[in-house]
Amino acid sequence: MLTDRHGRTHRSLRISIVDKCDLRCAYCMPEDQHFLRREELMTRAEIGSIARLFVERYGVNKIRLTGGEPLVRPDAVDIVRDMAALPVNLGLTTNALTLHRHLDGLIDAGLRSLNVSLDTFDAERFRTITRRDGYDTVWSNIQAAHARGLRVKLNMVVMRGVNDDEILRFVELTRDLDMHVRFIEFMPFAGNHWGRERVYTYAEMLGHIGSVHSVEKLTDDPHSTAKAYRVPGWKGTFAVISTVTEPFCGTCDRLRITAEGRMRNCLFAREETDLLSALRRGEDIAPLVEANVLAKHAMLGGLPPFKPEKQEEVLHDLSERPMVAIGG
Repeated sequence: MLTDRHGRTHRSLRISIVDKCDLRCAYCMPEDQHFLRREELMTRAEIGSIARLFVERYGVNKIRLTGGEPLVRPDAVDIVRDMAALPVNLGLTTNALTLHRHLDGLIDAGLRSLNVSLDTFDAERFRTITRRDGYDTVWSNIQAAHARGLRVKLNMVVMRGVNDDEILRFVELTRDLDMHVRFIEFMPFAGNHWGRERVYTYAEMLGHIGSVHSVEKLTDDPHSTAKAYRVPGWKGTFAVISTVTEPFCGTCDRLRITAEGRMRNCLFAREETDLLSALRRGEDIAPLVEANVLAKHAMLGGLPPFKPEKQEEVLHDLSERPMVAIGG
């Protein structure tokens, strides 16, 4: 097991397999983003080697492949197949722009769970947020994945004054579709122009939804980052990830590997451990993994709470990595 100094055991691993993306969402990819060279990325074999260590030696039982956009990587389906051969709950996060090209292969490779980033149902707004067209394709691909039996979760980053007027529309998607919608508070990352005033809070979301629909609280997994709800009688569910206003650090069991093989023990971590260089030298990376976990801060990677009076302090202390380089 991997247990940090605060007594938390970590069994969930996010592996970013590429830092590139075919959408340029303003909150995760700065305009001046520089991408890794191919030789700097983990190879398929290296991803498999690191994943097996976490599963076989440390009991990790959940892996999610992320990016960037993982489907821009030519061997993404092969990597999914490798991960599906492990005794884990496997998922993949995508923006679904090219999902139609890979859906058959992903299902054949063993993928059963898909997280899709979608922040709007409006094509013009989609273009503004992502800096390119593609809404119709994305929505069609989401529907196709659901129809093929994949467990689909929609992730919506809620930004005040940008898309908060669509919250009810996303909730109403769960009336007739067995999908899980997750509303994510706008979080600070390098280059995303975060401001506390742009955070539409968990309490506001729940209040807004509750003013129109009756909702019931569902039982959350002990390590879930999301607070889940349902409109009684509807097929799907929704949840809120309240990282900014109500952090869940005390029960978080997630670890992250970046596309170039650096380990991060928190989404907001400023310290990383280079596993890939040691692996390529033929060294045992287990001591590096264990030291990284033991160094984990109690909350938010050591950042101060996301309070209005702490905004400048938070922004000053952020990791220099944008979200696209960290992995969702």
